[in-house]
Amino acid sequence: MQTTTVTMDCLHFIDGQFVPSLNGTTFDNINPATEEKLGIVAEGGAPEVDLAVKAARRALSGPWKTMTANDRITILRRIGDLIIQRNDELARLESLDTGKPSWLSGSIDIPRSAYNFHFFSDYIRTITTEATQMDNVALNYAIRVPVGVVGLINPWNLPLLLLTWKLAPALAAGNTVVIKPAELTPMTATVLAEICRDAGLPNGVLNVVHGFGPDSAGAALVEHPDVNAISFTGETTTGKVIMASAAKTLKRLSYELGGKNPNVIFADSNLDEVIETTMKSSFINQGEVCLCGSRIYVERSAYEDFINKFVAKTKELIVGDPFDPKTKVGSLISQEHYERVTSYISLALEEGGTIESGGKRPEGLNKGYFLEPTIITGLTRDCRVVKEEIFGPVVTVIPFDTEEEVLEQVNDTHYGLSASVWTNDLRRAHRVAAEIEAGIVWVNTWFLRDLRTPFGGMKQSGIGREGGLHSFEFYSELKNICIKL
Repeated sequence: MQTTTVTMDCLHFIDGQFVPSLNGTTFDNINPATEEKLGIVAEGGAPEVDLAVKAARRALSGPWKTMTANDRITILRRIGDLIIQRNDELARLESLDTGKPSWLSGSIDIPRSAYNFHFFSDYIRTITTEATQMDNVALNYAIRVPVGVVGLINPWNLPLLLLTWKLAPALAAGNTVVIKPAELTPMTATVLAEICRDAGLPNGVLNVVHGFGPDSAGAALVEHPDVNAISFTGETTTGKVIMASAAKTLKRLSYELGGKNPNVIFADSNLDEVIETTMKSSFINQGEVCLCGSRIYVERSAYEDFINKFVAKTKELIVGDPFDPKTKVGSLISQEHYERVTSYISLALEEGGTIESGGKRPEGLNKGYFLEPTIITGLTRDCRVVKEEIFGPVVTVIPFDTEEEVLEQVNDTHYGLSASVWTNDLRRAHRVAAEIEAGIVWVNTWFLRDLRTPFGGMKQSGIGREGGLHSFEFYSELKNICIKL
């Protein structure tokens, strides 16, 4: 296992400067794969958030306001270019912070982060609004203006990718931003602030305050009266707390919350193709992806064949050092999360389940929060392991007999983020996809994303949509102007 020394310390970024906390408070940043200290992080709270919000508020009426669309486009594109130039550095930091395999950070997370800026820099040119003529009496036309100061609260599983997915459209729409990164993954957000400064973003337009959520930096950002909107990606329970706090000032909210996503496999599908994709949708990023398919339903005639192939392939996955190119599954994010995930494996046995593969720490890995990819069978729809979000490399597999039966089970959840349907029957594909209660349904694929399309969940998996015009709808206000002719 690769050992690490102190990698970097993370300060707040406020009004164009890296600064410590006002009272000097810090906390340790820990590498989840080695349990070694990576550095110290400035611990912010209400005072630091207030400074950041004031800087963002000032920047709204500064050069950022008068900057032309072409100037904003140039800066956003330059940010994307600088991310690409620093791909290797950012990928290393992301894997140190999260424990994910470095090939995943370097080939997907960081390039996609750059693309988010390139995409939304180009998208600015396509944005139009509406004009309506009232006979010969008046002309109405709409213009877009920024929402104002936007708070972005980011998760730890895909730190830079999901941060840029929010930040790029927020800046493209002309807002100023205060970011509260996940306390477990502070490093790439810190480097991104430096990149944005180097790309020419004016002081105060982007601010980063490190710290914790409840009763600290996160709560202060949500409650601040001069923050106009909050975009949050994270766990559903936290989303409910944020909504209650944001209600005091009627902030607009965008949520991408938890998921317990079904993967429905009909017997007429190409099983080898299904297995190959299911390996990714179940275990990529250690299963710490909101879109992972953790509830697998297989038509009974294909169930035994699927289980045999799925278990055999899963046992081939190499778990270990994130910086070993052969590693497919890295470490979970923290000791606390490791204990939470493994508690569900114990619960599965209590509920009558069978561990077909995994379920334990890999041999030889005594340090770090590693867990073998785990396949569980023998559970029913009412079991907690089937119903609750685990957010780790743990999946359940359940057979079904009819389309009606599987749809009833798939929709028996308070989540509704995503789903996958596997079938070669075109009519069935359309029919089942339409009946599944989820914001995103993939057919014969998974995680195939076009950034122009709506992204978001139903039920307790989220509020609102992101992507293309849907992001601009959240990050801008439409103002109607009526001119009497």
